[in-house]
Amino acid sequence: MAKGLGKQPPQANPSPIPPIPPPQASPTTPKQGSAVRGASLLIILQIASRAVTFVANQLLLRFLTAQLLGVSTQLEVYYLSVLFFARESLRVAIQRQDSPSTPTESNANDTKTKTNSADARDNQSVINIAHLSLLLGLGASVGLGWAYLRYVDASTAATPYLDVALRIYSVAAIVELLSEPAFVILQYRLRFGPRAAAESIATFLRCVVTFGAANWAWRQGLEIGVLPFALGQLAYSFGLLAVYMWYGTQLASAEGFSLLLKRSAPLAQKGSKMDEMDANYVLGYFFKPTLQLASSLTAQSFVKHILTQGDTFLVSVLSDPGSQGIYALANNYGGLLARLVFQPVEESSRNYFSKLLSSAKGSPDKQAVNKAKSDLQALLKFYLLLGICVVTVGPFAAPLLIQIVAGAKWSASGAGAVLARYCLYIPLLAINGVAEAFVSSVATESEVHRQSLWMGAFSLAFGVAGFVSLRVLDLGAAGLVYANCINMLCRIVWSGTFISQYFRSNGSDFGWNSVLPDGLALSTLATAVFWASLTRAGFSVGTISTHVFKDLITVAIGAVPFATVIAYTERKYLLSCYHSLRGRSKAVG
Repeated sequence: MAKGLGKQPPQANPSPIPPIPPPQASPTTPKQGSAVRGASLLIILQIASRAVTFVANQLLLRFLTAQLLGVSTQLEVYYLSVLFFARESLRVAIQRQDSPSTPTESNANDTKTKTNSADARDNQSVINIAHLSLLLGLGASVGLGWAYLRYVDASTAATPYLDVALRIYSVAAIVELLSEPAFVILQYRLRFGPRAAAESIATFLRCVVTFGAANWAWRQGLEIGVLPFALGQLAYSFGLLAVYMWYGTQLASAEGFSLLLKRSAPLAQKGSKMDEMDANYVLGYFFKPTLQLASSLTAQSFVKHILTQGDTFLVSVLSDPGSQGIYALANNYGGLLARLVFQPVEESSRNYFSKLLSSAKGSPDKQAVNKAKSDLQALLKFYLLLGICVVTVGPFAAPLLIQIVAGAKWSASGAGAVLARYCLYIPLLAINGVAEAFVSSVATESEVHRQSLWMGAFSLAFGVAGFVSLRVLDLGAAGLVYANCINMLCRIVWSGTFISQYFRSNGSDFGWNSVLPDGLALSTLATAVFWASLTRAGFSVGTISTHVFKDLITVAIGAVPFATVIAYTERKYLLSCYHSLRGRSKAVG
């Protein structure tokens, strides 16, 4: 993601890609160009790692049944839940942490030694907080593991080596948490290269080990259940740990801090100043404001995780492992765009808005507020245009693609029909991601608590919608997609209301009309014509095609006039984006 350099006045047609945080006068801030390249590197990393994973998954499908894929999805949710509860609130709190050692006016012109000492103290404070994730992870792995084995259904419990695989996933989570101090300090210092290397190597190891174990068991005629997935996840965790520790140790050695838990030394040795600094730390190790923010975010993180993984929780309770596997396959393919593009943009946006509007929280900065408004409007508009394309073309193209890459067996199981409906969910997922990233960047502690309460209400609505879809209407995995859409719409409405109120309170009207496409009526007409033409040609959403390649070409040809209409109606916006990105590329170069 290319980003703008420094603060700029609002533009009439800004680029949909949010600019990088403006450089701070701090020795810990990297050069402007490195931040741009680093953010872009995350996108490239996601594409490369997902491409490798995608190829490995296609090879694995020949060894898998829908039931095994469903069970592996449950174990992956267990693994992600352990990591989420252990580190999510700590990570967000660290991103929003003010410097514990901000120099005062009296020592701003002190020697470089004192400045470096302050930087080392800040780094050590971040690392100390990150160590808490290991303690939280141990508790989460034991508690969630016991709950899973205690309440798992009989058909899932009959999976070979299920308990062994669960324990391996637990160990893998703890191993990954061991790398958290190094990861956090590298992220805090905006060092994106080590993350790219770590995730690339770890993803490669996971694919090799998973496929190797599955292939070996198949050749030996052994039934080892989901053990290949567990072993692959363990290899992934060790790969992350090795690379992060390598880069983290080098950085720590060069800049004079430790990756181990270490008491931070006070900046000043005078009694009153030392007492004041020590009062901001718990036991002399943990920066108190960061801990308080992390604790206030814990409830919200719990609810957010329930909502994020709620579809998997719900389908595991209300359906059999075979249906879970079908939904898992559709979810993996449908969420590919979200993991490739939306997630890195969301992470970058949260960090960017936190830095840009940090001054606006205490004393509103009109320029920063206007800049944030224009960037957020542009990003939301970009997602809305992308969503129109996905909703229009996706329901016809996605089932054909899944028939090609996964085979007719999986397509006949209903995965294609579910994936077609998942295309309705993708735009909502994108818009909600960036909207909630903005909310988490600027929300006060009381606003975070209020959001948690609303999230709880939305989770209840999601559960009711899922129960009605799965048990009453018997819509299967497709009904679960509809329940997710309802949940996501509720969250978007809440975040949109918060965004409007935030900008209004800072003397600016957000103006949601700026987010809507310029030619909305014409785009809607083009969508209707595209659907009507395919329906008249005999296409039906989610059905199995006997001429899959021919039909896919037909869909692609029909999509050309639709894309032309979108490009024409949004030509000014797209040209503005192009010139903006081109100008930034020259500035970075």
